Amino acid sequence: MLTTFIVACANIGSPDGGPYDETPPRIVSSSPEFGASKSHSKKITLIFDENIKLENPSEKVVISPPQIEQPEIFASGKKITIELLDSLLPDRTYTIDFADAIEDNNEGNPMGDYAFSFSTGDHIDTMQVSGYVLDASNLEPIKGIYVGLYSMENDSLNSSLSLSDSVFKTKSFQRISRTDSRGHFIIKGIAPGSYKVYALKDQDQNYMYSQKSEMIAFSDRIIVPSSRPDLRPDTVWHDSIHYDSITMKPFTHFFPDDITLLAFTPVNDEIHLLKYERNVLNRFTFYFTGKPKELPIVKGLSFNEKDAFVIQNSKDNDTITYWIRDSLLYYNDTLTISLTYNQTDTLGMLAQYTDTLELVSRQTKARFDKLRKEEYEEWADEYRSEIRSKRKNERDEDGKKIKLKDEDIQLPPQPEKFMNVRTSNNLIDPDVNIDFTFPEPVETIHLDYFHLFEIIDSTRVSRDFLFFPIENENNKYRLFAEWQPGANYELKIDTGAVVSIYGNRMAGTRGNIKVKDLDSYSSLFVSLQHADTSAIVQLLNSSDDVVKEVKANGDKADFYFITPGTYYLRLFYDRNGDGKWTPGDYDKHIQAEETFYYPGALELRAQWDINQTWNPTLFPIYHQKPSKITKQKPDKEKTIKNQNAQRLRDKR
Repeated sequence: MLTTFIVACANIGSPDGGPYDETPPRIVSSSPEFGASKSHSKKITLIFDENIKLENPSEKVVISPPQIEQPEIFASGKKITIELLDSLLPDRTYTIDFADAIEDNNEGNPMGDYAFSFSTGDHIDTMQVSGYVLDASNLEPIKGIYVGLYSMENDSLNSSLSLSDSVFKTKSFQRISRTDSRGHFIIKGIAPGSYKVYALKDQDQNYMYSQKSEMIAFSDRIIVPSSRPDLRPDTVWHDSIHYDSITMKPFTHFFPDDITLLAFTPVNDEIHLLKYERNVLNRFTFYFTGKPKELPIVKGLSFNEKDAFVIQNSKDNDTITYWIRDSLLYYNDTLTISLTYNQTDTLGMLAQYTDTLELVSRQTKARFDKLRKEEYEEWADEYRSEIRSKRKNERDEDGKKIKLKDEDIQLPPQPEKFMNVRTSNNLIDPDVNIDFTFPEPVETIHLDYFHLFEIIDSTRVSRDFLFFPIENENNKYRLFAEWQPGANYELKIDTGAVVSIYGNRMAGTRGNIKVKDLDSYSSLFVSLQHADTSAIVQLLNSSDDVVKEVKANGDKADFYFITPGTYYLRLFYDRNGDGKWTPGDYDKHIQAEETFYYPGALELRAQWDINQTWNPTLFPIYHQKPSKITKQKPDKEKTIKNQNAQRLRDKR
């Protein structure tokens, strides 16, 4: 027994044992046979010439036609077993696409893309189509989304299938695939004919568009599969670095191979009261789905609601906050109201609802008072400590140090607590202004308390300015001025320049504002070719975030005051003129607004004016987005490890 154990260990651990197995697994038999016709067995068995493993079968293995009841897939030793739980459809080609999931168990050598097929009819359908699914908003490849086909021709099983787009919402896909990490898909086992193609991020596994929250893509393109003989290069590798030769290898080229689907998540236009909350005493908020056209009506059942609130709503009216003006009212831990609002009913129509709600504050009056008391006591302790420090050397008539007790120190009124106002950076670009964010709604603004000066040769010269609320940004204001490049400014704001609805004032402040010099900038002038007049062009950083955005002026898009660096370009067609990218609407047959990327990077340097021509349609959509800013990176391709060649090099 001891000798056997030692020999076994030597064979496994010695680098000079037998050569590494670099041969991929090979199927030696199957039941039914590959390509079998008139097969009605729901159990498929594949036997290999060596032990194998199956990587992530739930993610990689796709069975077409799709299976509503998920199949059972097992891998053990040299065998893979698939048990289909759905009933088999008559006259159908079944394809079990393993992609690259099959590897040998010892060395991990991949079998390569493999699909097993059989038919319940008298022949096998062998056509394929392929393409890409991208996020319509940013052209990111979408991994793991289903792509499916519907036949445009009637048959005995699905006589209702036709060109009508309702099929996507009423019937499961006929043939499916799933995208890989590059957003690429191949749908196999297709019969000759005409098809429509869709993509679906299926949340309920019914292989049809049944939920508004599901990401989808659709196309008006009619898919007609075809094929022809073709050649492609085949590299014979000597090792992982060097190759021996490149030969042209014949293969069957299936078309179309450039299907491009641009996926989006439709806007949920159904209106429902999602939730309501009162996290603090002085305000409460309602959250709605969809975009209500009218604000709800709030009536106080335990108080008089007239002039009781300052109401702040989001642009789409989906978030509405009510600030309670009177402390006598908001000190009540519970407020009872009736809320009248429009909501989508079961027939998809707007109907008026009225709910009685109790708005219970998470922050109670007792808790609020306790916090205020703790805050006062903390201030009082700090004040007494300061007085003791100042009088620490005082002595009485006998020369002894005086020890002050708390009651010996008279407390003055507690200092005013000012609003905590946030402002933007004081080092600005010439085309940027100064923003102010207030913690609560503003009641009064005294513009004569604001003073803006330009510093010229140590002299303060008064400059004009404007101070306005920022649209759709609650409690945010912007100070506008004609900022001169390279100039220095001083902004002085007197105490009480801004007063909130609760009488809280803004503290006085004085700050310097530095405007960057023109020598520190670059400019970019984009000349668009074959672009729509609705184009909005965006300058992006290396994180794919928007740095600057301009609406194209004819075929021009000009960017000024750009900090030197590496940038990228994206544009979208603002078809509805709302100034932002808008997803599509399947029911109205509206695609998402088209998005394009300039396929390269732009290096912008200080004092450079760059002129760039851009034809957004020059390259296919799926080849446009630069890999440097593509977040969905392709998975590493599985290859034979060539360990024997590496061993020979190590010996040398």
